Amino acid sequence: MGSREYNVNLNGAPATIAALNRIPIKTVGTTTVYVHDVGWVRDGFPPQTNIVRVNGQRSALITVQKAGDASTLNVVAGIKSMLPLIESTLPDQLKLQPLADQSVFVRASISGVLREALIAACLTGLMILIFLGSWRSTLIIAVSIPLSILTSIIVLSALGETINIMTLGGLALAVGILVDDATVEIENINRNVAQGKQIEQAILDGAQQIAVPAFVSTLSICIVFAPMFFLTGVARYLFVPLAEAVVFAMLASYLLSRTLVPTMAKYLLRGHEHESDPATMSSRNPLVRLQLGFERRFEGLRDAYHRLLERCLHRRRAFLAGFFALCVVSLAVLLPQLGEDFFPSVDSGQILLHMRAPTGTRIEDTAQLADLVEREIRSRIPPGEVVSVIDNIGLPYSGINLSYSTSAPIGPSDADVLVSLSPRHRPTDQYVHDLRMTLPRHFPGVMFAFLPADMVSQILNFGLPAPIDIQVIGQNLEANHRYADSLLEKIRYVPGTADLRIQQPFDQPNFNVAVNRTKAQEVGLSERDVAQNLLISLSGSFQTSPTYWLDPDSRVSYSIAAQTPQYRMDTLQDLQNIPMTGTNPAAPPQILSNLASVKRGAEMPVASHYNIQPVIDIYGGVQGRDLGGVAGDITRIIRDTQGQVPRGTQVIMRGQVQTMRSSYMGLGSGLIFTIVLVYLLIVVNFQSWLDPFIIIAALPAALTGIACLLFVTHTTLSVPALTGAIMCVGVATVNSILVVSFASEQMAEGKDAISAALQAGFTRFRPVLMTALAMIIGMVPMALGMGEGGEQNAPLGRAVIGGLLLATVATLFFVPTFFSALHARRKVAANDEQRR
Repeated sequence: MGSREYNVNLNGAPATIAALNRIPIKTVGTTTVYVHDVGWVRDGFPPQTNIVRVNGQRSALITVQKAGDASTLNVVAGIKSMLPLIESTLPDQLKLQPLADQSVFVRASISGVLREALIAACLTGLMILIFLGSWRSTLIIAVSIPLSILTSIIVLSALGETINIMTLGGLALAVGILVDDATVEIENINRNVAQGKQIEQAILDGAQQIAVPAFVSTLSICIVFAPMFFLTGVARYLFVPLAEAVVFAMLASYLLSRTLVPTMAKYLLRGHEHESDPATMSSRNPLVRLQLGFERRFEGLRDAYHRLLERCLHRRRAFLAGFFALCVVSLAVLLPQLGEDFFPSVDSGQILLHMRAPTGTRIEDTAQLADLVEREIRSRIPPGEVVSVIDNIGLPYSGINLSYSTSAPIGPSDADVLVSLSPRHRPTDQYVHDLRMTLPRHFPGVMFAFLPADMVSQILNFGLPAPIDIQVIGQNLEANHRYADSLLEKIRYVPGTADLRIQQPFDQPNFNVAVNRTKAQEVGLSERDVAQNLLISLSGSFQTSPTYWLDPDSRVSYSIAAQTPQYRMDTLQDLQNIPMTGTNPAAPPQILSNLASVKRGAEMPVASHYNIQPVIDIYGGVQGRDLGGVAGDITRIIRDTQGQVPRGTQVIMRGQVQTMRSSYMGLGSGLIFTIVLVYLLIVVNFQSWLDPFIIIAALPAALTGIACLLFVTHTTLSVPALTGAIMCVGVATVNSILVVSFASEQMAEGKDAISAALQAGFTRFRPVLMTALAMIIGMVPMALGMGEGGEQNAPLGRAVIGGLLLATVATLFFVPTFFSALHARRKVAANDEQRR
C-alpha cells in the first residue's frame, strides 16, 4: 500500500490454551455454543499406559542402546560426561540419576580376564624357572609372552576388532602355549650345550633339530581354529575374535622363537652355558639348593618313567588294548551324564522379574500389585544387598522402546521389576530360586517369569524373553490354542522347567458391538458413522484426524485429541449411551443402544506372526538342570503329541535351544574336521601316512580327559567347552609330534622300534612335561572362573586342562608304545617281503 509492502497476519490459530476453549463451534438460534460448553481443553496427556518408578518414586526412564560396532565403555562414558551439562538446563526439582549400565559388568569382566592372564603368565614363568633352573633362560622365554600378545593386538586392531571379553579371553587362553616354541627351543639349546658344544653351535643345531616339528606344531594349533570361521549365528561373532587372537599370537610366538629367542640366547647364555647344570652348582643360596633338589627328584621321576615305559613297550598289546578300551568306555559312560548348555550362566548381580496380572487389569491396579511384589522382594533380600529396584509397569508408549524390549509386554497388566544387587551379594541364583517358589504362593493368579538380566544371556536369547520358545504355527487359532494348552500341561511335568507360560493368552475381556445396519440406515446413519463415533469417544480423534497446535511461546507442537474422559466411561450403561451422529444433517442424533447390542467376550490381547502365519508361543526357562536335557524331554513330548496337532499346524522349538543345537552341530563337525586337517598337515610334513596316525592316536585320551574333568567339576557341555576341546586337539598333537619325530630320527640312525620309542620318550620327557604344564598352569585361573563373567570361559579352561592331563599321559606312554607296535610290525612285514 502506497510505497510499502505489508504482510497480512490472521488470528487463524489461538495463541493460548484458554483461547482454544473460546472457539465457537455452533450457533443454535441466537445462542453460540463454544468449545468450553461441551468439553474442556487442557494441557494434558493421553490415558496412561506406562509407569516407571525407581525405589518407589515416580520417574521417567530413558534407555540408551548402543550401535553394534560401538564400544560399550565409550558410549557409557560419553553419556555420563554429558549429564551435568543437561542437568544444568533442568528445573531444580528434576534430578538426573544413572541407574544401571553394562559398563560395570564389561569393565569388571575385562579386569578379570586381564588378571587371569597376568596370573597365568606369572605361574608359567615360575614353572619354567623351576624346570630350567636359570633366570636367563626363563627371561628369554618370558619375553615372548608380551611381545606375542602385543603383535596379536596390533593385527586385531588392523582388522577392526576391539578389546573385549572374547579377544582378551583368547589372549589369556594363549598365554600357556605362547611359551611352547621358546621353551622347546631353549631346552634343546641347553641339551646341545650339555653335550659339550659351543653356544653358537648349540643354538644352530638346536634350532635345526626342531625347526620342522616346531613349525608343524604351531600350524597344528593354528589350524584347529579354522572351523571357528564356519560357525553361524551368535557363536561366530563370539568365537571368531577369540580364534583370531590365539592364531595371531601363536604365529608371532613362532617367529620370535626363530629370531629373537636364539639371538637373546647367544648373548645371555654366553659364559653361562652350564649355569643350569646342577652338578656344577655349589652355592648355599636357598633358591639354588631348592632347584638342585627339584632336579634330583625330577631325574628320579624320569628314571621311574623310563622303567615304566619299558614295561609298557614289552607288554604293548595288553597296554594298548587296555588303554584304548578305558578311553572308549569312559567316553561312553560320561558323555551322557554331562548335560548340554549353550553358554554357562553368568552372575551379573541383577534380577529381572516379569509379572503379568490377569489380562485387562488397569495400570493403576498393576502398579499397586507391583508395590506388594517389591515389598515381598525386599523382605527376601537383605537391605544391604539391594542397590535399587526399578518398576517398569505397562506398555511403553514408543514403538522403539517396545521393539527393543526383551520382556514382551502385551498391555497395562504387565510389569518388569529390575533389582540391582550390591557388589558383595550372595549368588543371584539363590534369590531367584527363593522368589520363584514364594511369589506364586503369595500372589495367586499372577504370572511370574525371571528373564535374563545380563547382556550375554540377552544376546544368546536373540531378544526373546526365555531360552525355550515352542511355536505352534497355523491358521486355526482356536484349535492351536487348545493344543498349546494341553502341550503346556504336559511340559509342566518335565524336570528342570520353570516360568512356563503362553505368551498370547485368550482372556482379554472385550465388548462385542453388533450394529443393526437396517435400523441405522432407517435413521440416516451407517456402520461407518457408528465406528467413527466409537473411535473418537473411546480412543480419541488423533488416530483418524490428527490435528496440531503450535505454542507461540515455547514453539512446541501439541497434538489435539478429542476424547471422552475415562472416568465418564465407567459402566456398560455409559458405553451404550454414547451419542451417535453422522454426515447426514437430516439424521437425528442417536445413542449406541438404539442402534446396536453389546455383549461381553474374550480375545487375544496380542497377535503374533512368524513368516506371515499366526503363531502361539510357549515360553519357558530352565532351573537346576541343563538346557539340552530339558529340551530333549520337551522334544519327545512334542513328538508323542504329533497326532493331536491340528491339520496344517506346525510345532517347532526355537529360541536358544535351536541356536545351541546348530552351534553344537557346527562345533562337532568342526572338531572332526580339525582332526582331519591336523592329520593331513602332519602327513604333508612327515611324508608318511603312518607316523601322523600315531601322532593323533593321543586324541581319544584327550577327549576322555575333557569328559572326566567336566564330570568331576559338575560342568556341563557348552560352546566354550567344545571350543576348549578343539583347542586341546592342537595342543595335544604338539607334544606327540615331538616324541614321534625324535623316534623316527632314532630309527633312521639304525635303532629298532622299541629302542627308538624308549629313547624318544625318555629324551622328550622334560619338554613334553614343560609344554603341557605351561598350558595347564596357564589355564588354571580361567578354569577357576574368578571375577565378573569368569563363569563364561571357565568350561573352556577346564576342558583344556582335563584334555591335556590325559593327553600328556597318552603322549608319554601310549604314543611310544603305539609307535613301537606299528613300526615293529611294519619291519616284520618288510623282512617277510624280502625273504619272498
